[in-house]
Amino acid sequence: MTKYRHPLKVGLSFGLTSGIITTLGLIIGLYAGTDSKLAILGGIFTIAIADSFSDALGIHISEESENIHTLKQIWTATLVTWTSKFIFALSFAIPVLLLPNLTAIIVSSIWGVTLLGIFSYLIAKSEKEKPWKVISEHLFIAVLVIVLTFFTGKFIATVFK
Repeated sequence: MTKYRHPLKVGLSFGLTSGIITTLGLIIGLYAGTDSKLAILGGIFTIAIADSFSDALGIHISEESENIHTLKQIWTATLVTWTSKFIFALSFAIPVLLLPNLTAIIVSSIWGVTLLGIFSYLIAKSEKEKPWKVISEHLFIAVLVIVLTFFTGKFIATVFK
């Protein structure tokens, strides 16, 4: 099992983080720019499919290029990346489907930040680092993405109306 610890950790950490940050950024930007449930859902499903494959291939090539992993380890990292990105990205569709747009965006933001915070805590503990440093670093980036994509969406809505 220890020889598969690295590919599992790489795949899950990359897929989860990318699934949260990319999807949150997209849905907040689309909400700010269009306020269209259809556009937001289309974005979520596009990320879940296309970006999951793209990230999985990126991890596959990255692990391959290190020239230290077995083929089985490389494919494990690839499949775990794809699966975790797909699942975490799709999880944002639930609030969008069930709630009004603004509420869905708030719930999605809380969901994403909470998942990222928990995962950051677990990473810090496993690496014997101070959790507050790791959590604050990761959440700072998430909040930065949220703010930047919101204002980007507003800017696009204003300029291209």
